[in-house]
Amino acid sequence: MNIQKKSKRAEFMRRIPVRFFLLIYTVIIGFPLVWTIMMSFKTNTEILTDPWKLPSGFAVENYVNAFTKAKMADYFLNSVLVVILSVAVLALVAVPAAYVLSRYVFKGSRLIQNMYMACIFVQGTYLMVPLFLEMMDFHMLDNRFWISVVYAVMQFPFTIFLLTGFFGEIPKEYDEAAKVDGSSPFQTMFWVMIPMAKSGIVTALMLAFMGFWNEYPLALILLQSDEKKTLPIGLANLFEVQKYATDWGALFAALVIVMLPTAIIYAFTHKRLTSGLSIGGLKG
Repeated sequence: MNIQKKSKRAEFMRRIPVRFFLLIYTVIIGFPLVWTIMMSFKTNTEILTDPWKLPSGFAVENYVNAFTKAKMADYFLNSVLVVILSVAVLALVAVPAAYVLSRYVFKGSRLIQNMYMACIFVQGTYLMVPLFLEMMDFHMLDNRFWISVVYAVMQFPFTIFLLTGFFGEIPKEYDEAAKVDGSSPFQTMFWVMIPMAKSGIVTALMLAFMGFWNEYPLALILLQSDEKKTLPIGLANLFEVQKYATDWGALFAALVIVMLPTAIIYAFTHKRLTSGLSIGGLKG
């Protein structure tokens, strides 16, 4: 009994440095978020007088001004529309492509996989100039649907790479059983493979959602009308306006509006994200 107590105590002592480091790291990461939320409920006078003091009340008008005067509501709806379209296009193309590349061997299949893996390291900002010129020639600029397609295409390599690993972990016997039952390749993919790889698909789409929601450079050059701009662009415009105005409360409220959706999604799905990445997504 004493030996067990000593071993538990020794194990506890060994974990103290790790726990201390995680505690410090949590404070460093969490403090800016808490401070931003706190500032969003303060009046301009409180912000300028003492930014470290707790708010005396809840200045909800900051959020009202952010949604109305700063037009964050319009930018928010634009972001929601663009992200939904982007995720839909990504799912419709990347899931079947990953399924085919993982379950079928044909001439050039390995080359296609290697090309997708190489394209993971090509960021959209590297292609902005030729992309802008090409979309201008085809009259695709300032269109929320086409920027959604661009977002999805930019996410194809990583998503296909991730889902190929998930589909590859499913035993081949399921394909053979579905074929014996008379299922076509499409039916096998839709009714058998996709439900079995559901955790991987959800993980990939959630990661893509977070990237789409916070994307800034491409939206800056591909969306030109103010009424079509997304939330990151609207936030940047609001920050520029605040250089010459005094409504800092609305600016902090806008920051919270931008952060809130991804924070909520991650809070409810972080276990699925981490488990999905560790189970099979990165084994491919």
